[in-house]
Amino acid sequence: MNAGALLPMLLAVALDLAFGDPPNRLHPVAWIGSALVAARRRLIRPGRVIPLLLGASLMVVGVAFALALGIAISLGLAKLPTPAGLIVEAIMLKSLFSIRGLARAARAVAEALDRCDLPEARRLASWHLVSRPTEGLDGPFVAAAAIESVAENASDSIVAPLLYYGVFGLPGALAYRFINTADSLFGYRDPEREWLGKVPARLDDLANLIPARLSALMMVLAAPVAGGSSVLAFRIWRRDASKTASPNAGRPMSAAAGALGVELEKVGAYHLGAGLRLPGPDDIGRSIRLLWATTGLALIPIAALKLLLATRHLYQH
Repeated sequence: MNAGALLPMLLAVALDLAFGDPPNRLHPVAWIGSALVAARRRLIRPGRVIPLLLGASLMVVGVAFALALGIAISLGLAKLPTPAGLIVEAIMLKSLFSIRGLARAARAVAEALDRCDLPEARRLASWHLVSRPTEGLDGPFVAAAAIESVAENASDSIVAPLLYYGVFGLPGALAYRFINTADSLFGYRDPEREWLGKVPARLDDLANLIPARLSALMMVLAAPVAGGSSVLAFRIWRRDASKTASPNAGRPMSAAAGALGVELEKVGAYHLGAGLRLPGPDDIGRSIRLLWATTGLALIPIAALKLLLATRHLYQH
């Protein structure tokens, strides 16, 4: 078996845990976001048809560019000596996910709630974790928002890029990150972006169908690490997964609600884990433990798939 195929992924995770994110000026996802923000200013149009076509065109061009860039990088890495190529590939992959950064952002909210600084907790949650308004949220709702963000981003921002890397290598991971970043900037139902963001949002839904369900399953298995029950996590996942507007976000969030034994509610949108207790700052800390365990467990099937594909490739050549 080609165990070397796993080294970039494992090294990428180790680099993330050790060093966290690079500064934005060196961060490919930040570059993607800046390019999309610039494109958004130029693509805003009235009506429906023109914005829909512009959004579709943006995704075709962007995904094609991400795939081409990933292929070019992979071909270049193949020409490097083996150790150097593996290390550079790991650095590139590490830039496409952030476990440590997500945990740090959630922990900052928990610490603010712990010292009863609700305005700061609201500010940190809004700045780092959620797009919803937080000004009027009380403590349990701020804690819920942080936990929801940890759960959803465990799937969208960690498991998904690793899974696409495991199947399609750097081109797949880069293309996924373009789709996901585009959705985060365009996928809103406000007057300016509703039709422009239709195609990015639907592509992101499609891209996350498998990662969201894999993440939810791993959260069920990881529940005891966070002091919870896998049985309850599975029950709440099955009961509440479809209660969000997104076909995917409700999967890891409902599994996390059950794993932690807490209610997660976004007023006027969804209510996951109804009947359980309200969350507090300690539960944010537990959600971080759930994040670590979920990531570790998800690496097992992703690594197995990567090894299987690498072995098949060797036999074919």
